[in-house]
Amino acid sequence: MPPDTLGQHGPPVDAAPLGEEEAEDLLRGICFKTGPPRTVGVELEWLVHDREHPEALVPEDRLRAAADAVRATPLDAALTFEPGGQLELSSQPKGSLMECVDATAADLAAVRDTLGRSGLTLAGIGVDPWNPPRRLLREPRYDAMEAALDRSGSAGRAMMCTSASVQVCLDAGEEEPGPLGYGRRWQLGHLLGAVLVAAFANSPFRQGRRTGWQSTRQALWADLDPARTLAPQGRLDPRDAWAAHVLATPVMCVRNAEGPWDVPEALTFRDWIRGGGPRPPVRADLDYHLTTLFPPVRPRGHLELRMIDAQSGTDGWLVPLAVTTALFDDPEAAETVYRTVKPLAETAGLPPAPRNPLWTAAARDGLRDPELAAAAAACFTTALEALPRMGASGHVLGTVAAFHERYVARGRCPADDLPDPVQESHGKGLLR
Repeated sequence: MPPDTLGQHGPPVDAAPLGEEEAEDLLRGICFKTGPPRTVGVELEWLVHDREHPEALVPEDRLRAAADAVRATPLDAALTFEPGGQLELSSQPKGSLMECVDATAADLAAVRDTLGRSGLTLAGIGVDPWNPPRRLLREPRYDAMEAALDRSGSAGRAMMCTSASVQVCLDAGEEEPGPLGYGRRWQLGHLLGAVLVAAFANSPFRQGRRTGWQSTRQALWADLDPARTLAPQGRLDPRDAWAAHVLATPVMCVRNAEGPWDVPEALTFRDWIRGGGPRPPVRADLDYHLTTLFPPVRPRGHLELRMIDAQSGTDGWLVPLAVTTALFDDPEAAETVYRTVKPLAETAGLPPAPRNPLWTAAARDGLRDPELAAAAAACFTTALEALPRMGASGHVLGTVAAFHERYVARGRCPADDLPDPVQESHGKGLLR
């Protein structure tokens, strides 16, 4: 979620109103840019905790000072801060998995060093296990987002201010059918995505209590405004399905040049085009509307896989990055994993992700679910076979293999290792 900047608070005064057919054409053209998969990116969100007392709420002025210090640190990635003070690093698109890993590791080392001088640390966990939501960013975007999401309950504030993730970004795929075709990759994302939720579930606690979910973060996403967080319904071509979904989703807000943004209720973007809003929408409004949709797989020219909890440890983040990239971009692995996860469609049923039985089981049970555990084991075996073909380093291979041995091969996920927050606050371990 990028911060608000000058020029983003409203459309250009002289912009032409957007027509319905033009909007559909734009959506089909800009959201799936096809070609041989070449680039890899990752977006890493982190909670920021006190190094010695992770349960303590870090004072706002201390967080702001640390944020200023990190902004002054030279980085290859784009740096942003989320509404609750979470830090996000968004890598540049890289030409290979290892280029992405190396650049991101260097950036993380620099960020950790800078935060460490302030006694702070990055905490890789899907949901803050101790503290309630506290919004630090007071900007029109987040004021409007909070007002819109509050209509569906408290999950929106928790998502905005206490959650963190690993988001893997991969090319949409080739125009032609096949293991690297964009249609196959789109379908794969919505089946393999549940396996990734289960394998990397890392948020069983919230506000000091066990929630009953291995991935509380995913449960929060599923509990948000359903129109905004669901995958497109039906069996249409991905371009047609996404275009219809975007136009049928209610507008979160209408940006104004001055004053608070309007937060309409039940105004779809299609209805806005047809005259239902306070002013006609323009191209910039459609572009902005796309940033307010949060499905588990979001097409942004490339595919943004949004379902993975933040991972603990110095190198925990690179495991989902490496595994996901291998399973999508190595042709042999992509064909194998598609056959592996295709039967999961029967469990998922007709409801779209993440509100279907497959995704619910993944978030609730992690790899305690036998079907997901078997699929994860096969997927990790396939990834470990593919990574050498992709030029993965010995360190990456060893880190993925260690995760496989510690968790996947035993039907476990990182949530199974997280200490009780009460014990943690008494010095029996730190989340990093």
